[in-house]
Amino acid sequence: MPEEYVILVNEDDDEIGQREKMEAHRSGELHRAFSVLIFNAAGELLLQQRAAHKYHSPLLWTNACCSHQRPGETTLKAAERRLQEEMGMSAQLQAAFHFIYKAKLDQGLTEHELDHVVFGYSEQAPQINTEEVAAYKWIGLSELLQDLKNNPHDYTAWFQILLNQHVDAIAKAANESM
Repeated sequence: MPEEYVILVNEDDDEIGQREKMEAHRSGELHRAFSVLIFNAAGELLLQQRAAHKYHSPLLWTNACCSHQRPGETTLKAAERRLQEEMGMSAQLQAAFHFIYKAKLDQGLTEHELDHVVFGYSEQAPQINTEEVAAYKWIGLSELLQDLKNNPHDYTAWFQILLNQHVDAIAKAANESM
């Protein structure tokens, strides 16, 4: 597998360099990333359960897909690429907002990301890539928030932060999809 690089950024999202992905996660350097939230016409969110062999957060539930922009790649192009690679689907995507978070993960890794959140709308059934995804489900926001409260250990750290900090924007997008 070829080395993957992430884009190091400052808090204003200005590119300041590149680093090999695993090294950036070991050192906790701030880098650019994206998270895709897909809604259906019922206002439900598409979740994926990460594959069992993922190098961190295996079998945890999270948003439809997330990853890192490649050098020279726009956020929307990166989101389209990963949505297709992970979930085998496409959707109408739009940039929503971005935020910075830092979270300790398993394996001694740290996510320190300037995360560009992208909203999408689709009625398409995912055709999951089992190298990336173990399962998927559609879930209403209120049910998701209740399950997150009752079972936080079932969800990725970044998804919990995203939901907790930006629930109003997510709820608005869910309502607009109906």
